[in-house]
Amino acid sequence: MSLAAIILAAGRGTRMRSERPKALHRVCGRTMLGHLLAAAGEAGAKKIVVVAGYQSGLVRGEAGSRAVVVRQRRLLGSGHAVRQAAKALPGFRGAVLVLYCDTPLVSSATLGKLIGAYRRNACEAALLSARPEDPAGYGRVEKDGRGFVRRIVEETDAGAAQKALREVNVGCYVFRSEALFAALARVSRNPVKKEYYLTDAVGILAASGKVAAVPVDDTAETLGINTQRDLMTAENLMQQKILDRWIDRGVRLRDPRSTTIDAGVEIGHDTVILPHTVIEDSCVIGKNCVIGPFARIRGGSKIGDGCVIGNFVEVVRSVVGEKTQIKHLSYIGDARIGAGVNVGAGAITANFDGKKKHKTVIKDKAQIGSGTILVAPVTVGRAAKTGAGSVIPKGKNVPAGQVVAGVPARFLGKH
Repeated sequence: MSLAAIILAAGRGTRMRSERPKALHRVCGRTMLGHLLAAAGEAGAKKIVVVAGYQSGLVRGEAGSRAVVVRQRRLLGSGHAVRQAAKALPGFRGAVLVLYCDTPLVSSATLGKLIGAYRRNACEAALLSARPEDPAGYGRVEKDGRGFVRRIVEETDAGAAQKALREVNVGCYVFRSEALFAALARVSRNPVKKEYYLTDAVGILAASGKVAAVPVDDTAETLGINTQRDLMTAENLMQQKILDRWIDRGVRLRDPRSTTIDAGVEIGHDTVILPHTVIEDSCVIGKNCVIGPFARIRGGSKIGDGCVIGNFVEVVRSVVGEKTQIKHLSYIGDARIGAGVNVGAGAITANFDGKKKHKTVIKDKAQIGSGTILVAPVTVGRAAKTGAGSVIPKGKNVPAGQVVAGVPARFLGKH
């Protein structure tokens, strides 16, 4: 069965007290929209539509090639937003996931459970539900005698009996596409908020077919983010899951409380992460490495097996070959470093000339003396050496096996 996804990302999120669109606030190094794009893709969505509104250009830039972005010019509620996505799904016949950008903790496994229940029960729709300790603010799930959903009652419209219901709507759905858009065409504006509610479409579908409520296994996944405090809570929850994942996969974390590992990171077994280390989104670290303390691995860097990236070392947009050691106080930016290289304390790749970034190449088994400054673009050849405090000017490549020293560096011959 074909699957598409619609992610609602039109809101500003005024309670965030930010000019940034709500969807673009980050949780563990990745935007909320980015988390949902990844989860929808992992759940099997072959086409993803993002509905943008406030600062839609920024949202479009974040989505990139991962989704089609349509604009909701007038913010008239969730039902209206989903209708805007119809133009990006012409002739589509299949299941449609509908996700809200402010619930980024929902996992692809949970989406898979939701889709599975939808298929097994031959439903018109299925929705994710939860039973929080305090259901205030959530729409309540009313069920029929068979245990299927009769309707969703938003809290602003709920009476006392409905507010007493404990099962709530999380805001994560899967619909049969034809049924969804037909039902939305019948939804009227809510008289109180003057918006078109997606939940009203659920009631319409339940009147003529089955709508299943699928309880979430981990209620933490249902956390909605509306404030900076919510964002902090979500980040803490996600960070703990990320750390637990790597501990379970054989990574040694000396002090999890002071370790930050973003989403989208890969780490090999038997690697040791020392205290106060930060590893950012899209980085790959091999097995049997030692990282930290006070190290920062940034921007899609790749660290090979058996490396040591030591205290107060920053690596960004760089590839480091296996068994290379960068132990102290160094900055490695836009570099390609080979295998078996030793980078001395305080060495710096000077990658920015004030206008653009340039690359530094250090080939296998080179030795970079303490305090060396490599002014990119520059290449240090295989097994070459630089003396302590040397400055290697841009374009003054060091041939293989050569020794250089001084400011600017001069050749001293082969070693």
